[in-house]
Amino acid sequence: MFYAMESPSSSRVQRVAGTILSGLIVAFLVFDGAIKLIPLPVVTETMEALGYSADPALARLLGAITLLCAVLYAIPQTSVLGAILLTGLLGGAMATHLRVGSPVFSHLLFGFYLGVIAWGGLYLRYEAVRKMIPFLR
Repeated sequence: MFYAMESPSSSRVQRVAGTILSGLIVAFLVFDGAIKLIPLPVVTETMEALGYSADPALARLLGAITLLCAVLYAIPQTSVLGAILLTGLLGGAMATHLRVGSPVFSHLLFGFYLGVIAWGGLYLRYEAVRKMIPFLR
């Protein structure tokens, strides 16, 4: 099996790369959740431009959900659950951008990019995830 043939240095490099990718996702989610909790005017203005209510309570709810996903993703024991919930959150963001006709590569696919980075971080860090998603046999 491919994984049994990994060298210790390769495995360490994978874990470090995965940790960096996961750290970037957590940092982005904490920032995104925090600006929604406040909520900054840019948040409510953007929500209104995307067709949602500019209600600060809605922004705070989205911020709390985002921070919950970040915390679950950051804890090793719940990281897969966090990634699953994050995937749903990002799917909703992508659907919103599709609905309003946002630019494809910069806005619509941004959620996809974040999802790939999040799952890529887990893939590199955990052999169990590599076994669930076997790119190589």
